Amino acid sequence: MSSLVRLSLFYAAAYIGTGVSLPYIATYLRSRGMSGAEIGIILAIPMLARPFTGPVLAVWADGFTLRRTPMVLLGLGAALGYAGLLVAPGFLGLALAWLIAATLISTVSPLVDVITLRRARTEGFNYGIPRGMGSSAFIVANLIMGVVLIRFSPSVIAVWIAVAAVLSALAAGILVPPERVHAIGDKPDRAQRWKGLGALLRDRTFCLAVATAGLIQGAHAFYYGFSAILWRKQGLSEPMIGVLWAVGVAAEVGFMWFLEPWRRRVGPEKLMVLGGAAALLRWTLYAFSPPLWMLFPLQGLHALTFAASFLASLRLIEKLTPPASASSAQAINSALSSGLTIGLATLASGPLFDALGPRGYLAMAAMAILGLAGAMALQRSARLRQIS
Repeated sequence: MSSLVRLSLFYAAAYIGTGVSLPYIATYLRSRGMSGAEIGIILAIPMLARPFTGPVLAVWADGFTLRRTPMVLLGLGAALGYAGLLVAPGFLGLALAWLIAATLISTVSPLVDVITLRRARTEGFNYGIPRGMGSSAFIVANLIMGVVLIRFSPSVIAVWIAVAAVLSALAAGILVPPERVHAIGDKPDRAQRWKGLGALLRDRTFCLAVATAGLIQGAHAFYYGFSAILWRKQGLSEPMIGVLWAVGVAAEVGFMWFLEPWRRRVGPEKLMVLGGAAALLRWTLYAFSPPLWMLFPLQGLHALTFAASFLASLRLIEKLTPPASASSAQAINSALSSGLTIGLATLASGPLFDALGPRGYLAMAAMAILGLAGAMALQRSARLRQIS
C-alpha cells in the first residue's frame, strides 16, 4: 500500500472524531447545564495550555524511534479523556476531562503533518489529498451527527468522540508509515532537542509567521464554539446546521484537492494575505445574522479563512525550519494557531456570546485585521529576501 493511500486512510480515521467534537461539543456541554461563559472557559483551557503542553509533548515525541508510536499513545490517552466527559461531575470535572482529551489529540496532527509533508515532497504527491480525505471524513461525521441528534440525547457526542479516538490510535499503529524520527545513530538527547526549540523561538520571521497564522486561525473561535447555538436560535434545524458546516469543509477539501498548482504559483505569503482578507469579510458579515441563502457562499469562504491560511502556515514553517526541528516547529505552530490565540479568543467568546449574541463575531473580525497586517508584513519580507 502506498504512502498516499495509507496516510489518506489515517487522516480519514482521525477526523471522524473532529467532525463531531468541533461543531457539537458546545451542544453537549450546554446539555450538562454549562452557560456560555463556562463553555468558553472549558474549551479555552487546553488551548491556553497548548503553548506549554505542545512543545513538551513534541520534545517527548521526538524521543521515540518511530514517529507513529507517540501518536498511538496520544490517541488512547485522548479516548480516556473523552470517556471521562460522560461521568465528570460538574464544571471542574468536565474541564479536566476536556483538558486531557483535547491536549493529547491536538498533538497528533502536527506529528502526522511532518510525515505527510516529507512524503509528499519525496514521493511527489499533493499533501492536500490525504489532508482533504480527513476533511471529507469530517463532513460525513458532521452530517451523521446532525441526524443522530434528532433521535438521541447529546451524550452520544461524547461516546462518538471517545470511540473515534481509539480508532485514530489503531489507525496510527497500522496505517502510518514507519518513519524514523531521526536517522540511525543520529538521535539527539533531550537537552539538544530543547536547544533546537529555543533557536526557533529566536527567529523573528518564524515567530511572525506563527503569530500571523494564529490570529487568522484563532478568529474562527466564536464560529467553532457558538455557530451551532446561534443558528439554532435563528430557527435552523440540526440537519441544516450540519449541512452548513459541511459546505465549509467541502470548500476546504476542494481547495486542497484541486488548487495545488495555483497554490504553488501564488506562494504561502500571498495565500496568507488572502486568508486574512477573507476572514475579515466573513466574520464581519456573520455578526449581522445573514439569512440562510447568504450563509452558503459565506461558508464557502472557509476555503480561504481556514484552508489557505493553514496550508500557507505549514509551508512557511517548513521553509523556515531545519529538518531536525520539524516536529517542534510544527508543534509550536499548532500550539499558537490552534492553541494560545484561539484559546484566548474562545475564552472571550463565552462572555461575548452571553452579552452580544452574534455581534461577538466582530471581535473575530478585529483579530482578522491583525492577521492580515502580519500576512502583509510577511509578504514584504519575502520580497526583500528575493531582491537581496
